[in-house]
Amino acid sequence: MFSKSKINEPGPKDDATKGGATAAPAQPASAAPKPSEFKASAPKAKPPASVLSADLHITGNLKTTGDIQVEGTVEGDIRAHLLTIGETATIKGEVTADDVVINGRIVGRVRGLKVRLTSTARVEGDIIHKTIAIESGAHFEGSVQRQDDPLNPGASKSAPAAAPAPKPQGQPQS
Repeated sequence: MFSKSKINEPGPKDDATKGGATAAPAQPASAAPKPSEFKASAPKAKPPASVLSADLHITGNLKTTGDIQVEGTVEGDIRAHLLTIGETATIKGEVTADDVVINGRIVGRVRGLKVRLTSTARVEGDIIHKTIAIESGAHFEGSVQRQDDPLNPGASKSAPAAAPAPKPQGQPQS
């Protein structure tokens, strides 16, 4: 039923090998790339948010490129990527983050691309934002200002006003 394979058996040589030419030897195993030479293509896992527990009281500024969840008290400024203010938290200072979710109390300015005040939020200070959401029941005393770049303190209020259109030529002046 099955015939013996002819692959490994010596057989008649073809015309190319009769003239003395030989096949190129296989590359040695050492020429293969080492595992350490491969670069990981998958991105590194994002670290979990840093959590400041309800019994923690911090005096001083906090700054990270990561995420922070505050449940305790902070007297100072906070800068983060995602900042979540828990229901038991109190912040006395300026908070700046790409995304700010406020469930607790802030006394000071809030700067964020996306700012959300939940129904339990208590904010006493100005909010500078690109987008904002305020749930029913939230307590807010201050002003709200939209900016295209709220994370930059020197940014203008919004897009610059258009320059006046030039008057068409050939028209009589009034």
